[in-house]
Amino acid sequence: MTSAAGPLYEYTFHVEREVLPEFERWLEARVDDARRERGVVDARTFESPDDDSGRAGRVCQLRCRDDQAIDELLDDLLPAIEASAAEEFGEAISAFGRTLREDPDQDISLVESPNCLNCGTRLTGQYCGSCGQRARSRLISLWQLLSEAFGDLLEFDSRLWRTLIPLLIRPGRLTRDYLEGRRARYMPPFRMYLVLSVIFFVVAFFDPKDDLSLLFEPEPPPTPEEAAEAEREADEATEEAEEAEEAEEAEEDARETIEELRDQGIIAGEDAAEAVAALDDESDGDFNFKIDPETGECTSSGHDEMPEWLQRRLTKERLEEICERVGADDGKTLGNLVLDNIPVALIVLLPIMALVLKILYPLSRRYFVEHLLFFVHFHAFFFLILTLQILFARLADLLWVPEPVSILVLVAASFYIPVYLYKAMRSVYGQGHFFTFTKYVALAVAYLIGATATMMGALLFALVSV
Repeated sequence: MTSAAGPLYEYTFHVEREVLPEFERWLEARVDDARRERGVVDARTFESPDDDSGRAGRVCQLRCRDDQAIDELLDDLLPAIEASAAEEFGEAISAFGRTLREDPDQDISLVESPNCLNCGTRLTGQYCGSCGQRARSRLISLWQLLSEAFGDLLEFDSRLWRTLIPLLIRPGRLTRDYLEGRRARYMPPFRMYLVLSVIFFVVAFFDPKDDLSLLFEPEPPPTPEEAAEAEREADEATEEAEEAEEAEEAEEDARETIEELRDQGIIAGEDAAEAVAALDDESDGDFNFKIDPETGECTSSGHDEMPEWLQRRLTKERLEEICERVGADDGKTLGNLVLDNIPVALIVLLPIMALVLKILYPLSRRYFVEHLLFFVHFHAFFFLILTLQILFARLADLLWVPEPVSILVLVAASFYIPVYLYKAMRSVYGQGHFFTFTKYVALAVAYLIGATATMMGALLFALVSV
């Protein structure tokens, strides 16, 4: 068939096997009749997949001159074909007709591919009405490959930009639209959250000179001045460690002296207990590590102040072992483990804050998942604004932007984050300024407590994993 003519009209038949030979003769006669029509440029038949009941599939396509020719066929020839089929074969066949117009960008035309290559649904245009896949089988150029990969990024009207722009400058808009049913135009919320979080952690913590050190020239050895400065800093650190050790030894000597005076009867028992309590108040009761920078020896204190359930899991021996491992590489391994746990901690924080919103808005008649969606969008915005701040700071250094201007922009962006949260609450929940501000303060306090607790949990898991 030539592709220079107009649209197609297609008939799809499914025929019982016992009448298939007779039907094929009948169909060939109908095709001959169609070729004699003035508006038909060409006609053809071919096989198609069987239906679910095993009936054979046959397709008849009529290439028409234009849309007017199809209208004429619908008035005259096509009703006659349907009437003849019903008279000859009755319920032994079923027929389905449709008009097709070819997409010049397709690799497999509708003539050769009447069904979707992904799900098998009958195609009625260049996209499948069931799964949405375009009716094409392969990529024919590098440009199409890049378009498939970065189409959402390069097309301004794509879902990516229709999501990021309101996310950044219209607080609460995405959440409100999603809850009101306007969803197809935007990226799915959790997908957007995961993508932006990954981009943030890559931008914030990826160091090319460290992770791709093979591609960079090694740094030159330090100059004598730099070496002297490093030695001076090391001496200062050693002196501070010695002073801390001397203070600890002095405290231990004071304890022993008090105990001796109590045993000798010089100090009453109550006075001795008060003196020991005073020493405990001066010392830090929290658990802490102390590492000797010269020997690498690690000591710990304050283990008895930890909760009992934590003491059972983190014994003194286990903690000292962790301390030695942390000191072996100056805490680099621990830092990497904490960074690995932060994304999980933030995901744990989401339902906690959603529960807080559920408590703050008891009469809103919103489900828990709707409050969760609010914080998914807010955290996605948070990752986006932090990523933009980091990129701006690095770009400002490259372009020699004046430091006051750079600081002003970064500070303004930081102040925008709490303002954004307040305006988002106003937009989504629709309450007045007084009630919104009151709940905003309560939410901010709860967020600070929740974020601190989840970050401490991330640190604890990192310590256990060292």
